[in-house]
Amino acid sequence: MLSFYALFFKELLRIWNGGIQAILAPVLSTLLYLLIFSHMLEQQTEVYPGVRYTAFLIPGLVMMTVLQIAYGNSATSLSASKITGNLVFVLLAPIAYWEFFLAYVLASVVRGLVVGTGVYLAALWFAQPPMQFPFWIILFALLGGALLGSLGVVAGIWAENFDQLGGYSNFIVTPLTFLSGAFYSIHSLPSFWQEVSRLNPFFYIIDGFRYGFFGVSDISPWHSLGVVSGCLLALVGFTLALLKSGYKLRL
Repeated sequence: MLSFYALFFKELLRIWNGGIQAILAPVLSTLLYLLIFSHMLEQQTEVYPGVRYTAFLIPGLVMMTVLQIAYGNSATSLSASKITGNLVFVLLAPIAYWEFFLAYVLASVVRGLVVGTGVYLAALWFAQPPMQFPFWIILFALLGGALLGSLGVVAGIWAENFDQLGGYSNFIVTPLTFLSGAFYSIHSLPSFWQEVSRLNPFFYIIDGFRYGFFGVSDISPWHSLGVVSGCLLALVGFTLALLKSGYKLRL
């Protein structure tokens, strides 16, 4: 496991060296969403009985940030290493493909959780949502970060330049996160769009995460857990198969 620890530590150092850009910048961006939406809709919207819209919004923004940061960390790190040519030094090292995978994904989870925690602490100035079931909060945060970290590894393997990586993010990841119920309950949508929302795996992550705060959700947290766990296992298997084959990594 020494190879894993070395690569994992290298990824953590990359995050640390990013400083303000890596941690504080996404926190500030998310707080701007909170400031605008809470100001416009606080008095007009009550999603759950007795729950202010600002309090409802905070868990959705926290998890949306975790997902986007976890994805961006592994995707940009791996693709940048490929494009600049320094990935060869990692591939030449005696590191197993599953250690390679774990190092990138765990580093992405760490960064996602750190930024998400920063968003939550800063958002407490606006509202203080209760934490009725911390177990569900931690579980869905870990699963969501791991799922998007794995997806970022796939994107990093597939992308041959930064334009392709940007297209993957702009046309897949960003729309799925914004249409996942972070800003609204799917019960406020027409029936057709409710069914469409159920095809989005990110919806189950955010809905299960929000259940941990309020004890209320659009669907059962156990159902969400099953969907998210199944998607994660499928994606992990697919990603490990890509790494084992050396697809777009080894000539």
